[in-house]
Amino acid sequence: MKIKTLKLNKDFRRLYARGKCIVSPYFVTYFKRNGTDDIHIGITTGKKLGNAVSRNRARRLIRAAFRQNLPNLKSGYDFVFVARVRLLSSKSTTLGDIMKEQFISAGIWKEFNEQNSD
Repeated sequence: MKIKTLKLNKDFRRLYARGKCIVSPYFVTYFKRNGTDDIHIGITTGKKLGNAVSRNRARRLIRAAFRQNLPNLKSGYDFVFVARVRLLSSKSTTLGDIMKEQFISAGIWKEFNEQNSD
């Protein structure tokens, strides 16, 4: 399983249009199966978050939270995370827990017995 970055606008638009969405006060998660064993991730930070320093910090926090949950994720999904302003006042561990709850509710989280079968 490889992790690749979504960079093209059409990939982001495809997820916004056809993907499923889970909302939290810190970020919005869009996800969709991609038909491969790879995981693709994209992060959107708008100008509402503030200057470039704030937007880069938001991206770092989301990436850290995603890495925290990566070992338990099912492979073969595309993810786009849209940062919200509230994210800047939180820690990556808190975001990781929120992200885990989102993945569990979406059915993307591997249970313990599924991890052993891989």
